[in-house]
Amino acid sequence: MTPKRILVLNGHPGQSSLSKSLTASYAEAAQKAGHDVRLHDLGQMSFDMDYGEGGYENPKTLEPDLEAFLADLEWAEHVVLGTPMWWGGVPAKLKGLFDRAFLPGRTFDTRHTNMFGIPKPLLTGKTARVLLTSDTPAFFLRLAYGNALKKLLGRQILGFVGIKPTRYSQFAPASHPDAAKVENWLDQARALGAKAA
Repeated sequence: MTPKRILVLNGHPGQSSLSKSLTASYAEAAQKAGHDVRLHDLGQMSFDMDYGEGGYENPKTLEPDLEAFLADLEWAEHVVLGTPMWWGGVPAKLKGLFDRAFLPGRTFDTRHTNMFGIPKPLLTGKTARVLLTSDTPAFFLRLAYGNALKKLLGRQILGFVGIKPTRYSQFAPASHPDAAKVENWLDQARALGAKAA
């Protein structure tokens, strides 16, 4: 297997979480399999989540943690995101990371658009895996909510900047799983990491 460059982001803002355990397990297994892994932990990153009123013409200066994340995102061939589903979306700090870091000139090009006016994506040639934790079972997320969060992440965020396809592994219900279930989920994350899938 050809080694891959992998960016792993724990998108849970807490100091300890199932998302953190899943991403750590994925990263460790990927490294053991010979892949080049760079791990970012949202809970340890320091930046202003508020995009502010400057617009794309006058954006805030990116903090060092956002610059480091963007550099590793540009470097990576495969992106792994671990996130909980909160109120049908992602945690506010994770959304803030996307708002602040996914900027024109770095992740998409507003000077070149397609026939629908959509900017040219600049992060093409990369794939993604989302390790999604939720209390909503996968079948209910699909039937009741039309996989809204998966569409948001895969199409409107990652896909918009050229990262595709995005594949999902969902772990639910995630609030109070027993130890055996958690270990099974961690084994699934390790298996994905070993294959860089």
